[in-house]
Amino acid sequence: MYRPPFSRNLFAEFDRLRRELDQAFELSPSIRGLGAGFPTLNIGSTPNSVEIFAFAPGVDPAALDVQIEKGVLTISGERKAPQVPEKATVHLGERFAGRFHRVVSLPDSIDPASVTATYRDGVLHISAQRKDSALPRRINIQ
Repeated sequence: MYRPPFSRNLFAEFDRLRRELDQAFELSPSIRGLGAGFPTLNIGSTPNSVEIFAFAPGVDPAALDVQIEKGVLTISGERKAPQVPEKATVHLGERFAGRFHRVVSLPDSIDPASVTATYRDGVLHISAQRKDSALPRRINIQ
């Protein structure tokens, strides 16, 4: 039986191939693209600042490292693996454990000296204030 070298629906074949590659490399697409990373981040801004929330439950605050250099914010640290009781069997373990590293580019309007970080209830909150020169100001008309 003759089989043509290309399927009638070439795009369906490409889609099948992509799914097979995703399964082979265990890549799971999400709304943000491939892979989300740990800790997950929420980033927003106000007229005066950029606010970053890193969700890192179970991480010791002493194991966190936050640095800013040349407009790049780096969050790194380590979450210890939970202790498994002796003779216990783990059937599914989805909680991330190990070293992590996240990088966020900040706008040029941020003052590096004004960046603050607090950790509470598993949430690292980083607030980066904008430079005074970058804030909008009202000009009085003479």
